[in-house]
Parts: sequence; structure tokens; C-alpha cells
Amino acid sequence: MKAATVIQLKKELQHRNPEELLQLCLRLSKFKKENKELLTYLLFEADDEEGYIETVKEEVDQLFSEINTASYFYIKKSVRKILRNLKKYIRYSGNKATEVELLLFFCQKLKDFRPSINRNTTLTNLYERQLTYIAKKIKLLHKDLQYDYGMILDEL
Repeated sequence: MKAATVIQLKKELQHRNPEELLQLCLRLSKFKKENKELLTYLLFEADDEEGYIETVKEEVDQLFSEINTASYFYIKKSVRKILRNLKKYIRYSGNKATEVELLLFFCQKLKDFRPSINRNTTLTNLYERQLTYIAKKIKLLHKDLQYDYGMILDEL
């Protein structure tokens, strides 16, 4: 089965009544955890972006504290998992400022992490790639935000 395009889906959804749309959304939320998480964000957290950012930061903080530091292998696996989850939350928001703020927070946590990431090439490269990515994203923001986030980036 080939999936329909977004335009086709939009046209079809416009012809449905509210009750049918509700049933479609509920059915969609049953199939994937990501669908349910996105629906949760849109319904409950989209109005309070600052609260959403704080919630995600707390979760990242918690995940960093749970990292197994026995070897760099486990550290790399955990850091990649944290970054993957963070990117997923950023995708839900779709806000560029939120993306930059959360990635800066991630880089700060990674920089302060012990044992130092500088002893591992893979972790250092991951950190450097994120800094480069953040620098590109900062250029797309408003001038005031560019300055504020640029100062934080310079510290990292």
C-alpha cells in the first residue's frame, strides 16, 4: 500500500465531520508511541513552550544522570539515545528557538559530563557536530536571539 501525499490527506480530511476526525485521531494515536506523544504535545503543551522546554530539560538531565560510566561504549550508546530523543522532541515543537535552546542545553551537559568526552574521539566529534549545527540554526533566528544564543555558543 502506497501512502497518500499530505495534500491528498488534507483534502480528504476537509470533507470529514468533527466526529469522524476525532475517531481518526484516536485510532492514529493507538498505532505508534510517537503519534501519541505528538498529539499530547499539540493538545497540552503547545500553548506553554517554556514549560515544554523545562520538561524536556528535566528529562535530559535525568537521562544524563543514569548513564553507565563503566566504559565509553556505554556512554556513547546513552548519549546517542539522549540526542535521538531530544531531536524527536524538537521535531514535535517545530520552533527554531526551542531547537537551539535544547541543543545548547544538551551540549552543555555533554561538556560538563564526567568522565570527560575529550578522551573519546566519537563523543568529541558528536559534540563538535552539534555545535556546528547549532551555529547554522542560530543564523535563522531573530537578531536579539542570535546574540543571546551566540554568547552561550561561544562559551561552549
